[in-house]
Amino acid sequence: MTYVVNSISDLEALYGLPGETCVAKEINYLSPEYRAMMEASPFAALATSGPEGLDCSPRGDRHGRLVRIVDERTLMMPDRRGNNRTDSLKNIIRDPRVALMFLIPGSGNALRVNGRAHVDADPVLCESFAVDGQKPRSVIVITIDAVYFQCARAIVRSELWNPVHHVDPATIATAGQILARLSDNRVGGPDYDREWPERAKKSMW
Repeated sequence: MTYVVNSISDLEALYGLPGETCVAKEINYLSPEYRAMMEASPFAALATSGPEGLDCSPRGDRHGRLVRIVDERTLMMPDRRGNNRTDSLKNIIRDPRVALMFLIPGSGNALRVNGRAHVDADPVLCESFAVDGQKPRSVIVITIDAVYFQCARAIVRSELWNPVHHVDPATIATAGQILARLSDNRVGGPDYDREWPERAKKSMW
């Protein structure tokens, strides 16, 4: 006997259908309430898909600057400095479908957006996102197809914002330790960890 669920009908029989509240919350534009949630968020996870597979990339910025709301159907997200892997951008170029999950510190609800994106490297546009004299090399322009809030159960269960349950960084491996182990000590190590804060400070934007 197998318990693998491999059809939509079996899945619906197992879970039932969503209630009206789960359906009513989804719209294809930014309502004033959803706009306020988005503007309050300094962090989002960006999911993309490409020929090599899926990618989910953390995106963070100062409050009110994570995305620019152009209109109720259009968002712009500057591609701030990172590791230059450009996994998300490569995916968007080949498959425009994207998903975003915005987290709001202290709030149980998250905000989810599904849409289509393209990468814009217009120098004038990039300059408009400059911080401390540093501009992004490109901007992700997103057309909203769906937006809705995610109820608080996951965040309540995880106690994500409860400082009592915050992890002591000393109990997990550092980036330098991980790199050293995976590269047979070619890169990483104590020097990497010691130098990273200053290096990140100089290349934050």
